[in-house]
Amino acid sequence: MNSSKSIQSALISVFDKTGLEPIVKALHKNNVTIYSTGGTESFIKDLGIPVVAVEDVTSYPSILGGRVKTLHPKVFGGILNRQDNPTDVAQMEEFEIPQIDLVIVDLYPFEKTVASGAVEADIIEKIDIGGISLIRAAAKNFKDTVIVASVDEYATFLKYYTEGNGATTIEERKLLATKAFHTSSHYDTAIFNYFNTEDTYLKMSIDNAQVLRYGENPHQKGLFFGDFDKMFTKLNGKELSYNNLLDVDAAVNLMSEFKHDQPTFAILKHNNACGIATRNTMKEAYVDALAGDPTSAFGGVLIANGNIDLATAEEIHNLFCEVVIAPSYDKEAIDLLEEKKNRIVLVINDIALPEKQVRTCLNGILVQDKNNITDTKQQLKNVTTTEPTEEEIDDLIFASKICKHTKSNTIVLAKNKQLCASGTGQTSRVDALRQAIEKATSFEFDLTGAVMASDAFFPFPDCVEIANKAGVTAVIQPGGSIKDELSINYCNENNVSMVFTGTRHFKH
Repeated sequence: MNSSKSIQSALISVFDKTGLEPIVKALHKNNVTIYSTGGTESFIKDLGIPVVAVEDVTSYPSILGGRVKTLHPKVFGGILNRQDNPTDVAQMEEFEIPQIDLVIVDLYPFEKTVASGAVEADIIEKIDIGGISLIRAAAKNFKDTVIVASVDEYATFLKYYTEGNGATTIEERKLLATKAFHTSSHYDTAIFNYFNTEDTYLKMSIDNAQVLRYGENPHQKGLFFGDFDKMFTKLNGKELSYNNLLDVDAAVNLMSEFKHDQPTFAILKHNNACGIATRNTMKEAYVDALAGDPTSAFGGVLIANGNIDLATAEEIHNLFCEVVIAPSYDKEAIDLLEEKKNRIVLVINDIALPEKQVRTCLNGILVQDKNNITDTKQQLKNVTTTEPTEEEIDDLIFASKICKHTKSNTIVLAKNKQLCASGTGQTSRVDALRQAIEKATSFEFDLTGAVMASDAFFPFPDCVEIANKAGVTAVIQPGGSIKDELSINYCNENNVSMVFTGTRHFKH
């Protein structure tokens, strides 16, 4: 088998003709016979370049409203024949099948049609049949046939073709075939996911991996599969790392709980909030969020639920931080934040996030619905004789939102819509509480009148007793322990209010 093959003939049938002209002209310059259909045929004719209609080869017109154009043995035989197989060569001559060395084809825009909100009938018509068949046929026969299956590969093919003086190598053809099989599998995955209503199947296909500097540690390779630029506008800074992306994800999910609240600012480190506050101005929110743990804030990820003005930026500028995220910035704030060239400054766009969460586990994958329940005042059930005040209820909801996004086991202490401290990722809930109290005390928070949130129920009264002795006067928890009464009785005896939400918020 000769690994380098010249192109004598080509079949071109594309929906998107962007960037096609230079290829057609290059083929014509080398006297390549071009076969085509419909709009592509007209496009080539308008360039003043000779083109043979596929229907002249097959003796069949395009039928069924364009659903059948290229599905014919004289087309697929020309693509699939093995040029080193004597039987194939003989049958090509017997049935007068023209050789096709190059196939340039793309697929109907199925995903774009779905995203546009089109009616089902229009979506179904965008399920490509002929195109997908041509792609698979040419890719299968990459030894003899070149396949260009997407407008994204036009430049690559033209480079190969020009540098090879009208020929391609086996390595180039195999690479283009690989990309073609990706195109076809991605397309089929999108169609399946449109039809699929079962949770027993998982099919994912994501394009264009972003190569990261490394993974969680320098010795690990890291990639990000996703459309970062759709979600963020990056104004400044270095490329985001694997760990940056995890922190940004945690920050975005946490701040989604406060999207419609008063100015709220959060600082995160290792996926957990080390400071968060809601205030009348963004500057005040930032200053009080930083006060929650100015030590951990060093090198953290910062996020606001509203515009960052110059006054807030001036405060931020005094802190070394990795990333700043906000829906908007004043021009003066951007200018100041950009003075540190490595500081990553992101504008978050308002787009929907996935409703499923996926992670590897053992030799498989775990999939779950996203935790979309946010505790609200309406669902709170008071279980103690002492009822929380309106101010305490506001703080309880505030603390619950943070608790939901903090690694289990966790306890969150808050006061006046400010995070005083949290215990994160402890194997014992008592340890999580003691960690939170010790941390709050070290930063000189007065916990008198503070509230406590827990991500799960209390099987014993020890946590409410320790918290009450530290100054906590109101508690929010899901409830559900067979020993709930032990905690309730302690609260009743010590004038502590407790509310149940009925919803557990484990985060492992």
